[in-house]
This record gives sequence, C-alpha cells and structure tokens, in this order.
Amino acid sequence: MFQPLLQWCIVLLIGVNAYALPYDHTASVECLAEPHRAQYNGGIIKNPELNYGLKGWSKFGNSTVEHRQLRSNNFIVAHNRVNSHDSFSQDVSLLKDMFYTFSAWIQVTRASATVKAVFKTKNGYQFAGDVIAKPSCWSMIKGGLTVDESGPAQLYFESDDTSVEIWVDSISLQPFTEQEWTSHQDQSIEKNRKEKVRIQAVDKQGNILPNTKISIEQKKVSFPFGCAINKNILSNPPYQKWFTSRFTVTVFENEMKWYSTEITRGKIDYAVPDSMMQFAKSNNIAVRGHNVLWDDPTRQPSWVNALSPTDLNKAVVDRVNSVMTKYKGQLIGWDVVNENMNYNYFESKLGQNASSFLYNLASKADGGATLFLNDYNTIENSGGGASSPANYIQKLNLIKGYPGNGLLKMGIGLESHFSTPNIPYVRASIDTLAATNAAVWLTEVDVQSGPDQAKYLEQILREAHSHPKVAGIVLWSAWSSTGCYRMCLTDNNFKNLPTGDVVDKLLGEWGGKPIEGTTDSNGIFETSLFHGDYIVKMTNPNSLTNLKVSSSTNNGEDKKPLFLQVKV
Repeated sequence: MFQPLLQWCIVLLIGVNAYALPYDHTASVECLAEPHRAQYNGGIIKNPELNYGLKGWSKFGNSTVEHRQLRSNNFIVAHNRVNSHDSFSQDVSLLKDMFYTFSAWIQVTRASATVKAVFKTKNGYQFAGDVIAKPSCWSMIKGGLTVDESGPAQLYFESDDTSVEIWVDSISLQPFTEQEWTSHQDQSIEKNRKEKVRIQAVDKQGNILPNTKISIEQKKVSFPFGCAINKNILSNPPYQKWFTSRFTVTVFENEMKWYSTEITRGKIDYAVPDSMMQFAKSNNIAVRGHNVLWDDPTRQPSWVNALSPTDLNKAVVDRVNSVMTKYKGQLIGWDVVNENMNYNYFESKLGQNASSFLYNLASKADGGATLFLNDYNTIENSGGGASSPANYIQKLNLIKGYPGNGLLKMGIGLESHFSTPNIPYVRASIDTLAATNAAVWLTEVDVQSGPDQAKYLEQILREAHSHPKVAGIVLWSAWSSTGCYRMCLTDNNFKNLPTGDVVDKLLGEWGGKPIEGTTDSNGIFETSLFHGDYIVKMTNPNSLTNLKVSSSTNNGEDKKPLFLQVKV
C-alpha cells in the first residue's frame, strides 16, 4: 500500500510577458507639497508638465489664464473666474473604441473645492473624474472615459466655487486599444489571482516517474464571488442546487434589514434570516451583513419617523447592538450605515457625527468583521455627485477621524448598479479608492435590462476580477418568480438567461475546468492555477496507483510559484 507524503518547497519560476505599455494603477489620496510627474509622460497631452509656458493651452470661458512657477515647479492657473467652467483647455482628438485613462494634479486657493475634468465633444460633455482640491498642496484626480464617435474634443476643468483659483499640473491622457486593455487584465490576473505550480512525481526511493497522468480539479475558488439571495431559496430545491453549485458568498436581499426584523417596535424577529444563515453555513457559503441601518428616509421601519431625537437615538443603538450581537462572528462584513453619502437621515435627526458614532458602536458590537461604507454611483457614474470617489474618501476619513475610530477595520462597498459602463473610469476610480488601503468590494452588481445587458455584465465582471485591489464581487440578482430587482440570471425553471451564461463562462475561466496532463521526462508537470483548493489525482502506468492530494495555492502572499513533490 502506498502512503503519499507531501513536501512543499518554494522555487522561483520567472515568466516574462511583454506588453507595449503597462497600465499604471498608481493613485494618491494624499495632498502633497509637490505633484508627481505626469503618468505616461502625459500621453497625448501637449506640454503636460507646463515646462514650456502655456504652449498647447488656451483660455476656456472668461477666466484669466497664467503660467506660474513655485520653487522649481511649473503649472497653469485660472483666476478671475465668473462661471464654473471658466478655466483653460487643450484641444485633443479622441477615437471611438479607445480606452482613455486620465490624471492630473490640482490645487485651489482660499478653501477646499471640488474640481472636475471635463471633455467637450461634438456630442456633449464627458466627465472624466473629480477631486476635492485643497489650498497649499496638490491633490491627484484620476479618471477615464470612452467616446461614442471619433472627433475633436476640448479638455477643460471646472469648479462651482468661482471664488477659487484653479491650479493644474502633471496632466495625462493615455489611450489604450481594447487589445491592450484586455492584456492589462490578463497580466493582472496572472500576477494577482494565480500561481504557477510545478508538480513532480517520484517513487519512494526518489526516482522520478515520467509519463504519470495528472488530473487537477478545483474544489473551491479563493476569490469571493457570489450573488444575493432571498427567502425564496429556503423552500426551492432547484434554486438551491443552481445557487450552491456556483457561488461562495452571498448577501440577503431584504431579510436582515431593520424594517424586516422589527416591524413593530420592540418585537424583533430573526427567524427568516436565521434560516437563511443556516442554509448558507450548511453549504459553506460566506455571508455579508446587509444592512444594519439605512440612511434613506424612505427605508425606515414605519414606526421610526414618529420618534423624538432621544427615542430615535435609543432605537438606533438598540438596533446596532441587537443585530450585530446576534450574528457576531458569523459574517465577513457589515454594511453599517447603508448609502450614507446619497442620504443623511440619521445625520439630519441625530447630528452630523451620527455615522461616525454608529461605526464606533458597530466596532464594539462585532469588531472582527469588516465595517463597510456601501453606496451607489461611485463607479457607475463619472459625473461626480454625492458618492463620487472623492466624496467617498472624504466620508471614510471623516468616520476614521472620529475619536476612537482610528483603527477601525473599514471596507469600501461599491453597489455597482450599471446602465452603460465607463470601464476606464471604473478602473481609475477603484485605483483611487484602493489608495486608502481599505478593502474594496463590488457588492450589488447588476446591469439594467437592454440588448447589451449580458455584454456589459461581462465587461464589468472581467474588469473587477482582474483589478488587483478588488477583494470580492457579489451580484444583486436574487431570484423571485415575479422577477428580480433589475437583472435575473435564470428563468423560473432555473435555466440560464444570457446573464447566467456569462456567470458560468467566467466561473469556468476562473478555474472551474479540470486540468489534465502528463509528467515529462523529469517527472514534472507544470501549470498555472487560480488561488483555491484543488484535488490532484496522479496515476502512474507502472503502478496503477491513483493518488488524491488536497492542496491550496498561496493566495498571492508569496509570489514565488509553488513546487509540489509527491513521493509514491
């Protein structure tokens, strides 16, 4: 009888992939005394560092435009501004089907102000990104865009605060082809989601075993990829089978929310979420907590609006302690105050520090879980707004700056309810958010109904999965016989719709297909595996031995590929 012994050792395998121009994920959320150099040496921007006066730049609107130098740094300034768009511009030529990544460094005078980068095209205005700029230091704006039609455009900057001067330096606009963009994704996946593995078969005396058949089957993927569920799954075996064969993480659509568990004040009922938790546990599916509180005034329990501020404060504290203590240690994260950039119900009732206080309270109730901000239109909409990346970071810093919150384990939840995705903006925005060092998840991914729904879903999932700083993805497609929120993955017989086919296609690409091969003359078989748990079966023609070996990749912690030697 053969007794398999596993011996793990690390070897360095160097794989070289050449790309014409790598993508630069660098972003900064710090306000610096000096700006960084322009990314990509400015790309197609003329005079990006302003080292040649105003060459390539002209007045836009009614502002006064100047070239200035502070210490050794040259930059462009717009002052005497009357309208939000009064600044300066540069003419560029944009091509359809190109992916443009944009960056610049911004400073303003007098007081902090939001500054946007805008492209005026013949079909309208395209926002590339925004930043909350400050006086006396430089802040990085990073964004991106695509255009529907090739043609001329004007890049300019705008701020609703016309009292500030706009200073800009280190401007970059770099185009990538679709092929180049895809190569960035492939390169990132190889670096961040996979490991090269070398398996060698030898006998008990250490002699190599060539021509040994190898079969590798993934049993569990490490990257969290999941979908929302609702209580319908509890009584529907076909739904259960379809779901559990695909996903490793979930979130409850409505069943854990305050208005579901405390319909009448003081009468708390967790029976339904308890059953859903048990279903998830029995199928080894991780759960996100959604949500503790919701800042939308229309999403409160019906009895809440009649409460005085004192009674509301007590009710809120009771809610946090009740639900988070109930499920303490059972969830991987909590959406603590949901959508509290687009809404401010608790701030309006309890004061501007309400959210900061509630995250502090949450950390005491379940300190082991990641505490998420969770909001929409952060990566879906490049036009700025309440939950833009800049405002998201400002909110995150506000919460962490509250007394006692400095060490909070915070997470960034991006709901990701898309219509038409602006993929370069998505990538750049995640770059910026990830610079906070908080975990980034896409938490409620869907695409509005339309002929391109499945195509857009695939674009979004590929972009998110390949981004080195995205820690997990959850789809917002809980099934109901009367229809899903915006996007279903199956019909009512649990046959895939085109969106479900996209999910299965990507799951197959991300490690779901078995790998087979034969060891070479040195008894070695080499492959590249997505991080996860695998069963390795080995059969040698001389012994009829069929060995099963469980192994797991190193999850990117050590980027040296793994070497597995099996002695039989």
